[in-house]
Amino acid sequence: MKVLVYENPQELAGAAAADFVRRANEAIESRGRFAVALAGGSTPRATYELLASDYADALDWSRVHIFFGDERGVPPDHEDSNYRMAHDALLSHVPVGGVHRMRGELPPEEAAAAYEEELRKFFGAVGFPTLDLIMLGTGEDGHTASLFPDTPALDERERWAVANPVEKLGTTRITLTSPVINASRAVSFLVAGEGKAEAMREILEGNGSPRQYPAKLIQPDGELTWMLDRAAAKLLEKPL
Repeated sequence: MKVLVYENPQELAGAAAADFVRRANEAIESRGRFAVALAGGSTPRATYELLASDYADALDWSRVHIFFGDERGVPPDHEDSNYRMAHDALLSHVPVGGVHRMRGELPPEEAAAAYEEELRKFFGAVGFPTLDLIMLGTGEDGHTASLFPDTPALDERERWAVANPVEKLGTTRITLTSPVINASRAVSFLVAGEGKAEAMREILEGNGSPRQYPAKLIQPDGELTWMLDRAAAKLLEKPL
């Protein structure tokens, strides 16, 4: 695990965009394609905007396949849709080879089953899928993707995508499961803001359980990188 600290959100977004491009080019050279799951949120959005502008010519976008870590139960044109954010910031600006969105307009259970089937068609049905990169954030409550504290999805070990009821939000989200995230070649967390500092201390240095801080469930077979701005890292004893 690597913990990288940047002075501000802008530096973090720049580093994340450069890392995305490096990993994409390496994957395309090695395997002919780059399969990446995108995250929602303001910090990833800044990264996507940089990719669409500064890095539009830095890789063969036709070999990039876009997936998503989670989605809200809303249509793709809704202002709360993770797909819409990614589309507006990145996907409408570069010619990606494929976009595999979670269909938030469907009933959550149906949407999760459809997404699992989509993943199985792309990656094959044996074993968990191996994405080249999964980009994640974390909330002040320690959730990541739509794996929220004390929710049923935290216990899932077989399904690839599930509908996860989040009682405190009064909604049900669609999310990749932790075994799928952990099967990836690389996971990068992008976390900015002083409001995340307490959660970061608990996740990276505390003794709380993964049921309290679900981001602790993410221990991938591949690389794990935490990219924080200085404010999010302020309570860590050993920031790098």
